[in-house]
Amino acid sequence: MNAIVVVDEQWGIGKNNGLLFRLKKDMAFFRKTTTGKVIVVGAKTYASFPSGALPDRTNIVLDDSGAKYPDAISVSSVAELDRLLASYPSDDVFVCGGASVYSLLIDRCKYAYVTKVKADGNAQVFFPNLDKLPGWSLVEVSETVQDGEYNIKFCKYVNNLQ
Repeated sequence: MNAIVVVDEQWGIGKNNGLLFRLKKDMAFFRKTTTGKVIVVGAKTYASFPSGALPDRTNIVLDDSGAKYPDAISVSSVAELDRLLASYPSDDVFVCGGASVYSLLIDRCKYAYVTKVKADGNAQVFFPNLDKLPGWSLVEVSETVQDGEYNIKFCKYVNNLQ
């Protein structure tokens, strides 16, 4: 399993139930990386998708309320998620948010694809700081890329405890 996320300089990921930034190059990276794969999201993240389930992906919503989601598979527990994910190659599974789902599943991830934005988005919710989390190492960093008004870097971390 992998994580994919955009963070600001404080590892912030969102505020007011939305993303901190709208980045075309990062969205293209997200599409390229997750198309044809499995994405795991929480209920609020799923609700933030403008047209429901993301196309060309298997959408799984982890939500203990028992709610059902159009064009997505609903699971109510991590144990149920584990049973479902056993039928997919782990390299094809991407945790895509929100903060509580990242926190719950980050230790199970082998890789994290982190787009770092050189800005402070005044976030209300945060991704675990992989630079300080035991077992995680930064293994790849792109050159700085201009994406709209922001400078970003595409980073890949590995969980050495996996």
